Amino acid sequence: MYLVILIGNGVLIIASIFDSRLHTPMYFFLGNLSFLDICYTSSSVPSTLVSLISKKRNISFSGCAVQMFFGFAMGSTECFLLGMMAFDRYVAICNPLRYPIIMSKVVYVLMASVSWLSGGINSIVQTSLAMQLPFCGNNIINHFLCEILAVLKLACADITLNYVTIVVSNMAFLVLPLIVIFFSYMFILYTILRMNSATGRRKAFSTCSAHLTVVIIFYGTIFFMYAKPKSQDHLRNDNLQATEGLISMFYGVVTPMLNPIIYSLRNKDVKAAVKYLLNWKTVNQ
Repeated sequence: MYLVILIGNGVLIIASIFDSRLHTPMYFFLGNLSFLDICYTSSSVPSTLVSLISKKRNISFSGCAVQMFFGFAMGSTECFLLGMMAFDRYVAICNPLRYPIIMSKVVYVLMASVSWLSGGINSIVQTSLAMQLPFCGNNIINHFLCEILAVLKLACADITLNYVTIVVSNMAFLVLPLIVIFFSYMFILYTILRMNSATGRRKAFSTCSAHLTVVIIFYGTIFFMYAKPKSQDHLRNDNLQATEGLISMFYGVVTPMLNPIIYSLRNKDVKAAVKYLLNWKTVNQ
């Protein structure tokens, strides 16, 4: 699965860079999403594979902090990127004549930069607060990774501040982008239903179906992890923690693996770009 993630997302990144037909905001965001998926899985999957193969299941304190930082940063950034992609589809379908002006290169590069910067800042805050806590137990993390909620359970101090910042983070990085996605697709649906051409409706819907599928998979799993209420007794439920560990692996491994497949299955531009790259490589060989 990790190899599929590297190859699939790598091909999408290369195609979006070298094929001029994909030099549009939508594929720019898609390239960012693919790069993000590679970064996230590379920060977690190799160490998990090593621990499963070698039975060496320990991690240094600094290594745990780095893994936690990348996990939180990539997750936060992806939330914003999915919201940006929904807004891009809204402008493309609901305001097609103004699309080149609204979504100029300066605008969509700035939107992506804000997503990465805000995700990084959020992760720095969350990781710093978590790593400053005292840990005085056996420090066995009941998780596949150094996931922040699993690490907080091991702290020997009041973690109220940590949970307050996580709630604020959830509002900013889960709820706000989801609101943008919801209203964007409400306007998109309204516009599609008003189209007289059945072909136009199918084309408009096909440009959104891949993104909507990714949103449903990503938010469905991540909301289970971070958007439900937590309590100390709730955190001590080992069966629930095991379930959360499997769910986190789903959105951390399965979702990045499915993203390039979902975006390429019904996308003629991506298929054409990949075929062009393969043909170009064959000719040069």
